[in-house]
Amino acid sequence: MKVADYHRQGLRWRVDTAPEGYQLLGEAQEGGHKVAFWAKVEDGRLADVRYTSSRRCRKLMALADVAAERLRGQPYPGFQLTEADLLALFGEERDKAKMSARAQLILKALGLAESA
Repeated sequence: MKVADYHRQGLRWRVDTAPEGYQLLGEAQEGGHKVAFWAKVEDGRLADVRYTSSRRCRKLMALADVAAERLRGQPYPGFQLTEADLLALFGEERDKAKMSARAQLILKALGLAESA
């Protein structure tokens, strides 16, 4: 799938401001790109995950939307997500380097970035 196709289907988990009653999972910024994840935790699980992001990069928004979907229902703490999980849906995207960079920003925001 291409990022443009994902956007046509609609972003499901993006919010403009931090949702009330949710806790911050983490945030990161790189240049003009910014992303933050918010979660509602119930019974040791991520019951709902939302994110805020700059509207500047459609790739970042699409990947963050996928991340929010994949995190839902995972244990808290102890949730897991990899770059491969995020990129799997977007195999048709040509700019692999930019997709990888945005995925790394998301993982950094969630405290899951692989240290070099």
